[in-house]
Amino acid sequence: MGKVYYVSKNVGLGMLVLAVAALATIIALSIAYDKERAKNRGKPGDEATDSTSMPPPPTTPFIPKEPWDHYRLPDSLVPLSYNVTLWPRLEPDARGMFVFTGHSAVVFRCVKETDLIIIHSNKLNLTTFYGHHAKLTGLGKATVPTIQKSWLVVKTEYLVLQLHSRLAVGSLYLLYTEFLGELADDLQGFYRSEYIEDGVKKVVATSQMQATYARKTFPCFDEPAMKAVFNVIIIHDRATVALSNGRDIDTVDSVIDGVPVSVTTFEPTERMSTYLLAFIVSDFVKIQSTQNNSLLVRIWARRKAIADRQGDYALSVTGPILQFYEHYYNATYPLSKSDQIALPDFNAGAMENWGLITYRETALLYDPMLSSTGNKERVTTVISHELAHMWFGNLVTLQWWNDLWLNEGFASYVEYLGADYAEPTWNIKDQIILSDVHKVFAVDALASSHPLSRREEEVNNPAEISEMFNTISYSKGAAVLRMLSEFLTEPVFAKGLSSYLNTFAFNNTVYTDLWDHLQKAVENTPGMHIPHTVHNIMNHWTLQMGFPVVTIDTRTGSITQKHFLLDPDSVVDRPSQFNYTWFVPIKWMKTGVEQQQYWLLQKTDINSQMRVSGEDWVLANTNVSGYFRVNYDLYNWDRLLSLLSTNHQALSIINRAQIIDDTFNLARYNQINAVGYACGMGVEGCRELIKSWYRQWMENPHHNPIHPNLKSTVYCSAIAFGGVEEWDFAWRMFKNATLASEASRLRAAMSCTKAPWLLNRYLEYTLDPTKIRKQDATSTIQYVARNIVGMPLAWNFVRARWGYIFQQYGKGSFSFSNLINGITKRFSSEFELQELKKFKEENLHVGFGSATLALEQAIEKTTANIKWVTENKAHVLKWFTEESK
Repeated sequence: MGKVYYVSKNVGLGMLVLAVAALATIIALSIAYDKERAKNRGKPGDEATDSTSMPPPPTTPFIPKEPWDHYRLPDSLVPLSYNVTLWPRLEPDARGMFVFTGHSAVVFRCVKETDLIIIHSNKLNLTTFYGHHAKLTGLGKATVPTIQKSWLVVKTEYLVLQLHSRLAVGSLYLLYTEFLGELADDLQGFYRSEYIEDGVKKVVATSQMQATYARKTFPCFDEPAMKAVFNVIIIHDRATVALSNGRDIDTVDSVIDGVPVSVTTFEPTERMSTYLLAFIVSDFVKIQSTQNNSLLVRIWARRKAIADRQGDYALSVTGPILQFYEHYYNATYPLSKSDQIALPDFNAGAMENWGLITYRETALLYDPMLSSTGNKERVTTVISHELAHMWFGNLVTLQWWNDLWLNEGFASYVEYLGADYAEPTWNIKDQIILSDVHKVFAVDALASSHPLSRREEEVNNPAEISEMFNTISYSKGAAVLRMLSEFLTEPVFAKGLSSYLNTFAFNNTVYTDLWDHLQKAVENTPGMHIPHTVHNIMNHWTLQMGFPVVTIDTRTGSITQKHFLLDPDSVVDRPSQFNYTWFVPIKWMKTGVEQQQYWLLQKTDINSQMRVSGEDWVLANTNVSGYFRVNYDLYNWDRLLSLLSTNHQALSIINRAQIIDDTFNLARYNQINAVGYACGMGVEGCRELIKSWYRQWMENPHHNPIHPNLKSTVYCSAIAFGGVEEWDFAWRMFKNATLASEASRLRAAMSCTKAPWLLNRYLEYTLDPTKIRKQDATSTIQYVARNIVGMPLAWNFVRARWGYIFQQYGKGSFSFSNLINGITKRFSSEFELQELKKFKEENLHVGFGSATLALEQAIEKTTANIKWVTENKAHVLKWFTEESK
């Protein structure tokens, strides 16, 4: 059972009014929905005249002419193994630059005759050998051709070697390169992270290879299907420790070029993809445990963080979660150790590098005295997500990035299962509805959405790959896989999953391989029946975008499905081979009694069992097991409303949430929201209480009287109520914070001020990495945009500095699209729409990278918002006016 919270009578009544108001809109929205359907009938010839449907201005397409013009590698060479040696310098050179040097030898097999070697290399200065960038030798009896010429291709990020003769099919060759790269602070490839500890600036050399950054570290065949074994050696300062994917097997002291160093050799990796590599040099320390008498589990972090026991919780849950996955997958953990490390500068939330998982500090570290329960929950779910990848994604890897959704969607689903095993009293599995299903509904209801699985040719260059790391891939992927598990049942799903992982271990797949093994599990399960094959059912959900709204008329038993769009008049340009019809598994109940699962396989059907009369009612999509919305006839809505008013516990919490969210909004029965609502609505005494708590802290910065669970709300409200004194205090506490989650709360809270000059100053801070870390820049701008005062300031700031922001943060960041989404979320006027379009036109020469689709969606959402406001603001104003009388 969760913690019980008590609220004042006024607050309780306020929350009740909100909930009832949301439920009351069910009737209005149901009627409006029916009217909209009726209005749209008979208008197939109507054409959109809005300028957003106009084609973009013509551009000159890039037409590849040579093999090195293509972003995809040729299929003539296959890597087998690498020997990689890296030496990062943690002190600047004479030019003030941080650099790393290294050399690499890759053994590859020729599988098709070719006189070209094309291998990825980006932003590396390569040593020349006899006028060429690499040395080529033959292994065994292979005759090695001489190199005619070699060059670097900036656009496609290749090193190209033109040979005098062809390589022989079946023969093995070795390509040796030496290189120098910048250990920059760009959060990509092999990069530099800096932090202050005990007044001393310290430097960490760390890495982020996903999706296309291994090529910034050493020349490699940098595609997920190009798996190989990696033998790694790291040269580093003797006062530091080196980490990589494999367990260290030897560390010796040496002197190289007059510099005393340590040389650490690691065990060979398993056969793996380049994007899962990790290399780290730091003076971090660890805590550790041993699982099953052999598996070494370690948590690494800054010395002070470990001394403050901030890594203890992560260590305590890692073992149980690993045990859960071993049982769930029916496959032992495939490596000899599991390292997890918290980094001061890290762009993603976490990264599943095989055997060495990297995290933002907020995602791994937890202080039992200072952190909130929300922080604890985040640590558990992120660890569970990344450990899920150790099998699904790492052991078995999707062949290309077009199927990224299966990798990330799967981990986003089973993270709830792993976390539930580690913390069974939290009921965390229910939160997938709020955190994933309802969140992605808002995006997938746009005409500019996209299918989960794209064609390979749609995802080529690094920006297109980065764009795949979006809400559709993660949250919709999780939602449809949860639906699949629900209609197959969890035991059948797990059986097929285990077969898939054990069959393809250390290899690559396409998403249909999983369907094959799930289908076999169905066929091998007595009594198991589904109306079509797993392939046919899931193709309807993965190969077309969007989702249906299922409308049930309980007077007639009529059931229909229709593509749900935020704006019903929007034009869907993307064709669908299934004509936007889904195979919909509907779990349902009648008057509290669970019924046999029903499948809606066409646009319209009749189910006599769903006809009801009297006080009986129907509730479909119980526990929100399916990825679709539900609408009913007015009479059934009335009966459900009556039920919720008299006996709300007759329905599960999830379905109560579903009913409200399917119609208007979701209201939740806790203390954090109660305080936020109370202050926002001007409840007497709330402002004074918040200000007094914050003032007590300001008077004694070493003692914070605010409960961890209330800090986010209290900080934000106090800064909003206050002025420069409160803001500057928060800034000092932010800069001095030793707990990452505390710094994150303060960073968000400082965006709550109502003073425009403070918000503008804060926005300027985001461009200074000594004030706001690069990993936090775009999210800080989004925080300012949430503030109604800050929204136009953030928008003007981004427009004025788009070129700089894009170059610094945008080109390859998975989360960069969130910046556009966050700033434009509340756009709802014609003026804002025209500004968006102008912004697009004025920056076509700069580009939008991974935010390209987000900008199109922002234009579509703004258009839909304008229409909604125009059609509904008078009705809403009238409703509020009447309710207040």
